[in-house]
Amino acid sequence: MNDSPNPAKIGNVLHPVADVSSAVQFYAATFGLPTKFVDGDRYAALDAGGTTLALVGPEEDVTDGVPAASFKVPDVAAALAALVAGGGTVVRQPEHGPHEVRAVARDPWGNTIVVYGPQ
Repeated sequence: MNDSPNPAKIGNVLHPVADVSSAVQFYAATFGLPTKFVDGDRYAALDAGGTTLALVGPEEDVTDGVPAASFKVPDVAAALAALVAGGGTVVRQPEHGPHEVRAVARDPWGNTIVVYGPQ
């Protein structure tokens, strides 16, 4: 049980796409999702009613094309240590990206997750 005063939360659902601009248009036209933020052809954040749909282009695809829940945590290293202690595995060690530190992991059942936090 995590007794931290700052528990993790799902910050976004990462969704790899081949073309960010086309994907933004598709999700806006199909589901009416408004755009919150766009970083060129790398990344776009869409408002999916309290959850962010994070569209990532090939340059930002850290999960090899697999959709993943992204957990925002106050301390990426501590979260990864807890994940490993609980039976998970680290797939990609923490990396400094343009907006945060992030790592890719798998839970004990093989589901890919992204763990990210402040730089």
